[in-house]
Amino acid sequence: MIERVARAVIVPIVVVLSSGPTAACGGSSSPPRAPVGGAGDAGAETPAQRCLAIAGAKREPPAGAPDRITVRHVLVKYAGAKKAAETITRSREEACLRALEAREKLEQGASFAEVVGAYSEEPGAATREGSLGAIERTDVVPPFADAAFELGRGDVSHVVETDYGFHVIQRTE
Repeated sequence: MIERVARAVIVPIVVVLSSGPTAACGGSSSPPRAPVGGAGDAGAETPAQRCLAIAGAKREPPAGAPDRITVRHVLVKYAGAKKAAETITRSREEACLRALEAREKLEQGASFAEVVGAYSEEPGAATREGSLGAIERTDVVPPFADAAFELGRGDVSHVVETDYGFHVIQRTE
């Protein structure tokens, strides 16, 4: 019993620590972005920095992963993200925190449909409840695929960053 608890505590820490400063700010095929933050207490990590570190963590596909899965997601965009409307003015850090907030709502028991309706900025997402249907790895960008294909049925990912913004992904089948 103690061994299981220890693993549950260690895994998220390893994910955060395994990503370097540039990996924590990207994880997509685009050039790495500059780390978030700047002047201030070098030892203190802000919620935005922690969110970005988790979102950009390198994920390895599990052995024996299926070729095709069914997923739905929440997408939070920021100014400058690919296909973001000009009306979106939030910063990358604010978008990451908003996606983290959406994930927390799911952890608190909110339905995926409710969270998509309140947080997702993908056109038509609310009517589809965030569903992308069945996907193969090559149908989506690598960071999204890596996160989605490591999930078990019904599992929800940590916040994941792509060039389109920040995602919270749920594998449905």
